[in-house]
Amino acid sequence: MLYSPANTRKEADLRLDTLITNAQVVLESGINRLDLGIRDGRIALLCSDSTGIYADQTIDAGGKLLLPGAIDIHFHCRAPAYPQRGDFATETRAAAAGGVTTIFEMPISKPCCATGEIFRMRKALAQRDSYVNFGLYGAPGLLDREEIAAMVDEGAIAFKIFMTSAPKGRDDEFEGLCLPDVPQLLQALQLVAETGLVCAVHAENNQLLEWHTAQLIADGRNDVPAHGESRPPHVEALAIATLLTLNESIGAQLHIAHLSCAEALDVFRRFKATGSTASAETCPHYLLFTEDDLARVGPYAKINPPLRKSADQEALWGGLRDGALMAITTDHSPFTVAEKESAREDIWATPPGAPGVEELLPGVMHEALNGRISINKAVELVATNGAKRFGVYPERGHIAVGAFADLVIYDPQAQTTIHRDMLFSQARDCDKLYAGMTFRGRVARTIVNGKTVYVDGQVVGEQGGGQFVRPDMARVSQDF
Repeated sequence: MLYSPANTRKEADLRLDTLITNAQVVLESGINRLDLGIRDGRIALLCSDSTGIYADQTIDAGGKLLLPGAIDIHFHCRAPAYPQRGDFATETRAAAAGGVTTIFEMPISKPCCATGEIFRMRKALAQRDSYVNFGLYGAPGLLDREEIAAMVDEGAIAFKIFMTSAPKGRDDEFEGLCLPDVPQLLQALQLVAETGLVCAVHAENNQLLEWHTAQLIADGRNDVPAHGESRPPHVEALAIATLLTLNESIGAQLHIAHLSCAEALDVFRRFKATGSTASAETCPHYLLFTEDDLARVGPYAKINPPLRKSADQEALWGGLRDGALMAITTDHSPFTVAEKESAREDIWATPPGAPGVEELLPGVMHEALNGRISINKAVELVATNGAKRFGVYPERGHIAVGAFADLVIYDPQAQTTIHRDMLFSQARDCDKLYAGMTFRGRVARTIVNGKTVYVDGQVVGEQGGGQFVRPDMARVSQDF
């Protein structure tokens, strides 16, 4: 039985596993000074005075913010493909340290997660190793209805498609994922639409980016700025226009991954204004950094789509404030220093991507505490909206009686300065973008399914303690 007393002590005999007192609880309705009780992994109590209620453990929040744990809806660890880069254990430890209580892992691996059998293998691996909750994307590009159905049956959180070709030498990691030809893209969207699950799409026009790249190479360009020049904003904008035009007759639950620029956002807005139900995310690196940071950190800032201009930053913040963009997510992509440094003289050979899961919540909360967005808006963007879109709300993504106790105690009076020795990602030495940055606020404690997994700089949870999260297809929503 669950309880939610306001100012009554009738439930004084209620026994809790954990009681959090003196917290500024960030509810969907606003921020309230409340006590929160946890039993059997779920929130069992929200009240203004918990005097007389027994708990095995009491945590005094000391007036700090109590947030729902962040849900990182776009995450890569690629296990078991490249253990030297990271795996489900190392990268979910990093997630816990950053206040992320659930990650949605993309299907890139060796082999690509494009069949029911591979999906089961990856699920078992994550169940063994993950410190936080996890969902898994599937890849539908084999265009095999039975395999897509098998992944749905196994609990796929969503599907993922790239509109670009597989990176050179990595075909096995992307088999069933890359669909640069429009007829195959059309078929995949039709098949995913039958499932009712979200289909996230990496939207860049393959023909244009390959043409731009060839032009630059012909001119002898292999410097760091050439990467961004090979993927100008119209490459992204045209892909989104193609995708949303196709979907007008298909009706798939489309989601645009890592939207990066004003031109792409303008195209997305035009389709939304005429009835598109697609959603879109952006990432902290597009909100906090620009192409100028390429000069500062070189290949460590090579990301697809690339970092843009300050005007694009402002457009993206506007899209977040007015609801055109529904989530901020990391696209966390660990690599090794050797992989990044060995190609410093040839940007085309450098793998794209950067870590960032440990900076998601501090980065977004810094902006909220400084007034760019409200605290409630920040929580929507990193937790609630993603939970609604992918069908895991109301059990996750907010604070309410009955929801899983995935929580973060966040100290708004402290600071977080990013340096190598505080990071848990195996790719910490590649985390050059954020190195030396100071954010307002600090993750003091992360609680996953009612258990503390991170506190005061230390990961204290159990490997394998995270739960597999599957969607409720009836709750996949555009209402966020």
